[in-house]
Amino acid sequence: MSRAARTVFVWGIYLLILGGAFVVSPNVVLVTFGFAATQEVWIRVVGMLVLLLSYYYLQAARSENTGFFHWSVNARAAVIVFFVAFVALGFAQPMLILFGVVDVLGAAWTRLALRSS
Repeated sequence: MSRAARTVFVWGIYLLILGGAFVVSPNVVLVTFGFAATQEVWIRVVGMLVLLLSYYYLQAARSENTGFFHWSVNARAAVIVFFVAFVALGFAQPMLILFGVVDVLGAAWTRLALRSS
């Protein structure tokens, strides 16, 4: 597995864990990061979508799909823009930006790995 594929694989594992947590026990994640607990189904729907995204990341890594690696860098880097906008508009608490920072760091890691290969 190439270095770039390894970064995408690790990202897929992160998404698998995060998505699984949002499906199985969303309030544990929400409260841990300072968000209000909820009984709404939407947080579990988000968890399901994150789980499905993890499948794409894991399979792309296993198949060395470098096109996907490049696309994922751009998409993950864009997350912070949306999260900052959501916070600035009062739609979300500032803690949401932390998740965007994680996305940017993951994107940077993959970008560096792609450049070195």
